[in-house]
Amino acid sequence: MSRVRPLVSAVVSMGALLCALTAGAQDGKPPVSRDNEVETLLVNSLAKVLDNRLDDALKGIDAILVKSPNFRLAHLIKGDLLLARAQPISTLGNTSKAKWETLNDLRQEARVRFNRYQNSPPLDQAPRHILQMSPDQPYAVVVDTSRSRLYVYRNDNGEPRYLTDYYISIGKKGADKLREGDQKTPVGVYQVVDNLAKSRLTDFYGPGAFPLSYPNEWDKREGRNGHGIWLHGTPSDTFSRPPRASKGCVVLTNENLVDLAKYMRIGATPVVISTRAEWIEPGKWQARKKEILSAIRSWQRDREGRDVKRYLSHYGRSFLADRLNLAGRSTQKRAANDGKTFVKVALSNMSIYAYPGAEEMVVVTFNQGYIGDQDHIGNKLGNQMKKRQYWRRENGRWQIVYEGSVEPPTILSAKR
Repeated sequence: MSRVRPLVSAVVSMGALLCALTAGAQDGKPPVSRDNEVETLLVNSLAKVLDNRLDDALKGIDAILVKSPNFRLAHLIKGDLLLARAQPISTLGNTSKAKWETLNDLRQEARVRFNRYQNSPPLDQAPRHILQMSPDQPYAVVVDTSRSRLYVYRNDNGEPRYLTDYYISIGKKGADKLREGDQKTPVGVYQVVDNLAKSRLTDFYGPGAFPLSYPNEWDKREGRNGHGIWLHGTPSDTFSRPPRASKGCVVLTNENLVDLAKYMRIGATPVVISTRAEWIEPGKWQARKKEILSAIRSWQRDREGRDVKRYLSHYGRSFLADRLNLAGRSTQKRAANDGKTFVKVALSNMSIYAYPGAEEMVVVTFNQGYIGDQDHIGNKLGNQMKKRQYWRRENGRWQIVYEGSVEPPTILSAKR
């Protein structure tokens, strides 16, 4: 036992790992996901190492390599397990003569994979970034760049319910993309905008790709640029990439990408990319949602009330959209509202997501039906549009800092 314990302790506390493996859903945490069979075998094999069942652990690693012969981390662990029969193991990769950078990548992958089972998402709490899913969003995705993890939630009458999660790779330079070529993964709320089949791609992207809507409206307002942020797979000779390996894309194993595809809908699957996924108590989550909805309904009532001053009070001093600041929006709305005697605004299909990296901001998307006065021949004036607003708490109040119609994005090549 003393020969193999360092192999495990080099990357994870096995006591906590075993608790995660055996507790299951009884303590409010999801059990080991069956959607990640290879990862499950890996974790279970290391649990057998702790239990001094070295041969069984080796069988588990061999089973992984039969299923995924290109899984480099499993090869590394197998070499250590074989060596442990003859001498103590001081670190993961004790048998390897690979470059330090390569070994460090594999050690980091082992660490984040094991940490998932130490710190699995609590089923009795709600994801902080998903406040309301619209009826046309059957699923939502949350990417946690610091944990190298992607979580999938289903829509349960507007509320998120955990389904599964996967190991991912992100940009070589980390997260919070600012500019073209910085090799970072963006942080924000995005949409899946296309589904690229394998036949349209090179082998580098695996079985397919899902381009995202980066840069979104807020990115552009804040001066962030770049393009080609996708969710995609790996080359056929590669099982997984290190936690930080891409030029900005989010990369999954090919098996996991195929599984994830079941939940991806063009224009209807939001992808929240955060540096740290968080979960909060249901009561606090409901209170937060209620507070935001109250602000939106108040804006809607004042829009219908035709009191321009009250209506404009919902817009923050930092408002900026379509090259109009608050003063410009005020002039525009006063002119548009002049002489109107009737306004009706209907909101439907609403989603609300807390915006990562901006603790006091949410992005709200909805369908807006507008009806105004009649024209000179008696027809009611009106329109239908999909609208997006960014609300931020300013001076103790939720106020709109961006507003605009939702336009179809342009698809550009990926950052790999």
